[in-house]
Amino acid sequence: MHEPRVIVSPPSGTGGRRVRADGEILGMAYSLRDVAVLLQRAGLEGWDELDVVASSLIEWQGGGPEVWPGPEDGHDT
Repeated sequence: MHEPRVIVSPPSGTGGRRVRADGEILGMAYSLRDVAVLLQRAGLEGWDELDVVASSLIEWQGGGPEVWPGPEDGHDT
């Protein structure tokens, strides 16, 4: 089974981070749980937040798995 190369982009102005697997955009994540859900939809069944934090498949850009800033305008989404 092919395991995708996953890139989590730096936080955007809304606090979300774009998640890509093998160059395909999976979506925008606002938490580790969101990353896990996107990866499950991409075929990595059974993944949870602990798998996301520990995985060597994921390249974190602009900060690691602990970096989830809120929106820059101070409003909740």
